[in-house]
Amino acid sequence: MSVLLFGVSHRSAPVEVLERLAVSDHDRPKLIDELLSSRAISEAMLVSTCNRVEIYAVVDAFHPALEAVGSVLGDHSGMTVNEMTRHAYVRYSEAAVEHLFTVAAGLDSLVVGEQQILGQIRNAYLSADANDSAGRVLHELAQQALRVGKRVHTETGIDRAGASVVSVALHRAKSLLADPATGAHRLRRAVVVGAGAMGGLATAQLAREGVTEMVVVNRTVDKADHLAGNIAANHGISVRGVGLDDLPEAMATADVVVTCTGAIGAVVGVGSVHSALAARTGDAAPLVICDLGLPRNVDPAAARLPGVHIVDIEGLRGDSETQAAENDTLAARSIVAAELADYLTHQRQAEVTPTVAALRQRAADVVEAEILRLETRLPDLEGAQRDEVAKTVRRVVDKLLHAPTVRVKQLASTPNGDHYAEALRELFELKPGAAEAVSAPDHLGGLPSGEAAGDLGDR
Repeated sequence: MSVLLFGVSHRSAPVEVLERLAVSDHDRPKLIDELLSSRAISEAMLVSTCNRVEIYAVVDAFHPALEAVGSVLGDHSGMTVNEMTRHAYVRYSEAAVEHLFTVAAGLDSLVVGEQQILGQIRNAYLSADANDSAGRVLHELAQQALRVGKRVHTETGIDRAGASVVSVALHRAKSLLADPATGAHRLRRAVVVGAGAMGGLATAQLAREGVTEMVVVNRTVDKADHLAGNIAANHGISVRGVGLDDLPEAMATADVVVTCTGAIGAVVGVGSVHSALAARTGDAAPLVICDLGLPRNVDPAAARLPGVHIVDIEGLRGDSETQAAENDTLAARSIVAAELADYLTHQRQAEVTPTVAALRQRAADVVEAEILRLETRLPDLEGAQRDEVAKTVRRVVDKLLHAPTVRVKQLASTPNGDHYAEALRELFELKPGAAEAVSAPDHLGGLPSGEAAGDLGDR
């Protein structure tokens, strides 16, 4: 079994493609079930964020599994395989593991070093676990990836600036709201659309930026009220929760609107923005809308209205604030490399365990057969003598097997180390079924080495 990764991200695809491929929490279990219906896929985990969609699958055959993934995503997005592959990347085996560790470390994020990706990977794993689609391999892989991310954030300063997509978008908003004469920004009143995890991050960041009045807008007013109450209690500012029907009124007095829902289709339409503009006073500052949703929450046509500026994921690419310091990035990459080497060593050694166990079982069977033959030939042999002979034979066999079994585990961690286990199976006529019958403990996931399949498109 090997790990196959099929993904698109802000590095490989425009927002329009990411929007079509985006998977909501509601749809995730359905897609996972469809993936598992393929006989080539035994485990699957789907990571979907505001700037990436990635499927990690445990497969026994590369091409059939890739076709299955392409078919499921194609049906979901309405895109052809050719359309997807122009923007997708594929990683296989070791390269897939390395990519997930890199993502968990925040090195592949739109804002390098941001910590939100750790929570998103954890949610993807928990969803797969709840859906019974995460077995030994993905359990071990996801847990290790989360450990890698935590270690990077603990041991490096990659997140020293505390930057996130939200903070970078708000910095852009402040520059758009700055007074041309004095340079002072006018960020006092804000609206946050969405009361989920990203909404919580946005409200907290806005409070730290000095916003004094805030409105949380959500389809479910109770959730909006709950988040508003938390922010008011923790930051001592005026916050209230309202439903979507009150969005135009809330935007009418806002300096900035942050949208971060997982809704399919525009939540903020041109009509709502137009109504809000009509209700604003003549000397009101421009209205800046930070659209951080995927798919986009704001109708792009709203950007053509006078006095409206939209900051979205596409517009944040390449912003200097999204980059971490070079020395912190190098330190993080070193940690990823070391953790990858340790993980692969552990996995390769675990793969040898069934072969070693089968070899020892074969030797034990031979010893028992010879002891029985001895009892047949020497029926008058006393019990104590028989036991001593049996112990002696077992010690001899154990000593003969000790060096090769220890050495084959050591060699397993080297390039092409699986060849040594294959040689043992051939030399001692160990059947594959026999090795599998005495497999490694359930918490160890096998991951054979392999080369990256390469990108399907430019990365």
